[in-house]
Amino acid sequence: MKKKLTYRGYHFPPDVIAHAVWLYHRFTLSLRDIEDLLAERGITVSYETIRQWCATFGPYYARRIKKTMGQRGDYWFLDEVTVSIQGQRHYLWRAVDQDADVIEVLVQKRKDTHAAKRFFIRLLKSQRHTPIGLTTDRLGSYRAAKRQVMPSVAHCQDRYANNRAEVSHEHTRAQERQMRGFRSDGYAQRFLSVHGQFHNLFRLGRHLLRAKNYRILRSRAFGTWSEVNRA
Repeated sequence: MKKKLTYRGYHFPPDVIAHAVWLYHRFTLSLRDIEDLLAERGITVSYETIRQWCATFGPYYARRIKKTMGQRGDYWFLDEVTVSIQGQRHYLWRAVDQDADVIEVLVQKRKDTHAAKRFFIRLLKSQRHTPIGLTTDRLGSYRAAKRQVMPSVAHCQDRYANNRAEVSHEHTRAQERQMRGFRSDGYAQRFLSVHGQFHNLFRLGRHLLRAKNYRILRSRAFGTWSEVNRA
């Protein structure tokens, strides 16, 4: 992750590689769907090669997007949902800010106090600051972990107050169905960490904007993306 981004040694040009990774993390498409889309453009590449591109370059792009977009908001909304991985129950912990931008995700096998504490520590390490307010559901693990890690932070557990975080799982659920589940907890963690950063960059709230303003923000997002995938 700390190495410089380079496309040296790859048969295909950087813009093809970047476009394939963008398609995978921007839309609910399978690797075979992307193979067909590229073939329609005269680019013959197997879905396994696209998989390797996503695994290799996705984390680089996500790290650059996160650095470019800077620190997230001061109000954090946390939620956890159940995901099935190889027939075993896991929990996907997610934190978003007041603008519904993804701050961090973490896949764990439990949702006890230790798991909540681990997620809090990961959040603090990622953001390097303490939030003004924290909103969660009524899971007791949150209260216990907050007392240990962020005792002075205001904590809201009111009914419906956490809808912002709950809704944020929708795009992940759609991708999970498309992929027919995750192969392992490690794969789920890697994919969702990358997917969240792409979601932040291109989630523009089209239904809330006039067409002119939406196009301006979209152009800015594409400009950032061009910088992100440049070697």
